[in-house]
Amino acid sequence: MTIDISTASATDAVALAACAAVTFPLACPPDSLPADIQHHLETELSAERFAAWISAPGHTILCIRDGGTIMGYSMIVLDQPSDADVLAALSIAPAVELSKFYVHPDHHGRGAAAALMQRTLELAARSGLPGVWLGVNQENTRAIRFYGKSGFRRVGAKRFRLGDRFEDDFILERSLQVRVAT
Repeated sequence: MTIDISTASATDAVALAACAAVTFPLACPPDSLPADIQHHLETELSAERFAAWISAPGHTILCIRDGGTIMGYSMIVLDQPSDADVLAALSIAPAVELSKFYVHPDHHGRGAAAALMQRTLELAARSGLPGVWLGVNQENTRAIRFYGKSGFRRVGAKRFRLGDRFEDDFILERSLQVRVAT
């Protein structure tokens, strides 16, 4: 399988939201309410939100494409965190946030996630910042295992609101081999 990874453009917003509709529920705890997941998709992972992120300074979305269809994506954010739990946990600062990382289940186990992570970390390193961090639900063992293989280590915990309740996330970080763009 050839894995095509490229930067999202404004025309990708609808396809990114469609991919999110498949992938985000897989990252949620099993007892998450379907209505809460749907509300999150409609408000936080909508085509409008993706369009805003694509055009926002300091935000970059990379897409896995298979025959023109988006089958996964990652998003890095250069803005520094304001969450007190994140700030207290990070040992590397300033750091890039790996805000989103999702791969369609049809591409699980096929090398797509590893390829996307490699490109995402290369992009993050070009920022010149020394580290990268992310939040992952504490019950998402598959993702936690993958992030561990990708060099991330657990440094703390934070809360993530989904509907009317808070979920517990681990905060993971790793250092970057900084490569300043020339």
